[in-house]
Amino acid sequence: MNAKVLSDLAYLTSAFLFIIGLKFLSHPARARRGNWLAVLGMAFAIVATFIFLWSGGAPERGMLIIAGIVIGGLLGTVGARWVPITDMPQMVALLNGCGGGAAALISTVEFVGGKSGDSVGFGSAIFGAVVGSLAFWGSLVAFGKLQGWMERAITSPFQKLLNVLLVLGLTVIIVWVAAGGGHTALYALLTVSMLLGILMVIPIGGADMPVVISLLNSFTGLAVAATGFALNQPALIISGTLVGASGTLLTLMMCRAMNRSLANVLFAGVGAGPVAAPGTAAAGGPAKTVREISPEDTAVLLGNIQSLIIIPGYGMAVAQAQHIVRELADMLALRGVEVKYAVHPVAGRMPGHMNVLLAEANVPYDQLYDLDQINPDFERADVALVIGANDVVNPAARTDKSSPIYGMPILDADKAKHIIVIKRSLNPGFAGIDNALYYDPKTYMLFGDAKGAVGKLVEALKVV
Repeated sequence: MNAKVLSDLAYLTSAFLFIIGLKFLSHPARARRGNWLAVLGMAFAIVATFIFLWSGGAPERGMLIIAGIVIGGLLGTVGARWVPITDMPQMVALLNGCGGGAAALISTVEFVGGKSGDSVGFGSAIFGAVVGSLAFWGSLVAFGKLQGWMERAITSPFQKLLNVLLVLGLTVIIVWVAAGGGHTALYALLTVSMLLGILMVIPIGGADMPVVISLLNSFTGLAVAATGFALNQPALIISGTLVGASGTLLTLMMCRAMNRSLANVLFAGVGAGPVAAPGTAAAGGPAKTVREISPEDTAVLLGNIQSLIIIPGYGMAVAQAQHIVRELADMLALRGVEVKYAVHPVAGRMPGHMNVLLAEANVPYDQLYDLDQINPDFERADVALVIGANDVVNPAARTDKSSPIYGMPILDADKAKHIIVIKRSLNPGFAGIDNALYYDPKTYMLFGDAKGAVGKLVEALKVV
């Protein structure tokens, strides 16, 4: 069996493992196995590349690849070990940006080196450079928003017009490149792509980051697939197409979960307006008030119930409270309380953020329920315990047509017999609007950091 056949078989095995690994990621119980299958698929792809290089008499390129693997492997290992689980959204944004940037660089080198060949190779190289640049620069801005440097949407009256002009300019420059504009036209193309990637994400608020990360992930996949066409590399085409297709589907699913279109997420600037003051009364109406509860009284209430639904949110992630929440749930389960976790599709700052946190705390998978599964159970629940969540439990999504979140499917926490909200203050979430749930007569506010408040609750429950 010659080297070409061996290389092709290794690439085919790699593609098969990527597909199976992605399929396994569709369920939390098999997600870890899916990751390992994908890692094995990447190993086959690397082996296939070395077989191809050595058979072609270019071992020096193999040494460059080994150097890249060592450097990238060290950086990836350090990041995975040192970055706390609560900062995973930022790390995902950076890693996604690196993928798009790598695709853009490879496509650029192929074009500059004159290796893009026929019209398919030429078009693929240009597409990979443009979309990869969009993904890279957009992901850097997303990182900044997730890191808290510019969480709110930044908009201006000229934002949409500027984006339209950039898209038109991009089209003109692509024609210029195709007409033989050379390196100058290509560099202009990359510059405009950079500006468009930055300005596309800046007007989007932190609450919409899960959708944006998923969209940018699909961009990276498409750029990698285009690079595969430019290099005549089937493994890149298959893996890039998988990432692009799955990212696009996930983006659309999350938009559907918010009852918003992708255009609304990208251009509406939700979260850019003034932040509503908590407890603001309607014109001529009485001031809103909340009922506060102590950890001791909360423990007494939880010690005498039969069913509890826990709703985790970004506040739980920031406080790194997932482990103490699991401890609370275990204590109540030992007392005969039925405990369930309600996970909203866009809770947190990346797709599946809450699932990752809860899995890291070893919460049993059979206790996790998505929105459609859990909403009918709220009417029968004794207590809905909201930990750091905000917009995803705001009843205004059902009742207030003027609200920016109107029509978004929410978790029906307000339908439980009692609601306990653990939050540091009454400040609104990223949508910038007050939450009517806080003033519901059935709601009790337990103010404090999520980890500290739940810790006090655990201690109080031990003596109840």
